[in-house]
Amino acid sequence: MSFDAYVCENGHVTYPGHTLCPVCGAKQTETLDLTERTGEVVTWTKSTATPPGVRAPNTIAIVQFDLAEADLADDYVRAVGQVTTEAVETGDAVEPVYVEELRDPEAGIKVPESQDWDGYRFEPV
Repeated sequence: MSFDAYVCENGHVTYPGHTLCPVCGAKQTETLDLTERTGEVVTWTKSTATPPGVRAPNTIAIVQFDLAEADLADDYVRAVGQVTTEAVETGDAVEPVYVEELRDPEAGIKVPESQDWDGYRFEPV
């Protein structure tokens, strides 16, 4: 499984993806895998009132990935996600790490087979 940002025909990058680019309205036709990239924590928060099946407390961060070396219209893309630890600060370097369950599939109102439960968390490096 990859951790994909989405690129439109004009080189704008977003995460998550959209049918049409929110910047210029062009179709998003390519993806950019962020799994091997290191990002920087822009801001973070700790949620203590989480939905059923989500760990509590749950540290969440907005992470910025530098794209300056890529030949794209945008110099960076930001993603939001869970952090693997409570020990995170603004400016920390993090990498996406794959986890099989972002939340407990047995807790909640949806049938476990109806959703994907895996994804990525950010881990300080």
